[in-house]
Amino acid sequence: MSRLRPSVRERTPIPSPEPRGYRYVDDLEEQNDDALEGLSAKVNLLKNLTTGIGNEIKQGAVELAHMNDAFEETGGILSGTFRRMNTMASRQGCRWLWYIIFLVMVFWFFIVVWWLRR
Repeated sequence: MSRLRPSVRERTPIPSPEPRGYRYVDDLEEQNDDALEGLSAKVNLLKNLTTGIGNEIKQGAVELAHMNDAFEETGGILSGTFRRMNTMASRQGCRWLWYIIFLVMVFWFFIVVWWLRR
């Protein structure tokens, strides 16, 4: 009956802990060395990955700082332009408002004609 149904010890893939001489010890050392090499490779991979992520974060922070400076400069230019436009509008009175209304109506007219001709 032992031939048909192997015992638990025979079914396990783990080698038995019973020493079989120097060959057994050498095999265990080789397995440990292989496992250690695999773990070292994984640690190095993770180290390189985290270093790369850190470099990307630093580069992104520098680019964001440059973009922030550019937006501040653009905001200064636009605020100056808006201030000059308000000064011009206050000098001309209400006439500029009529120009804007006229341009909106012309633009609306062209949109309606284009829509009907489609």
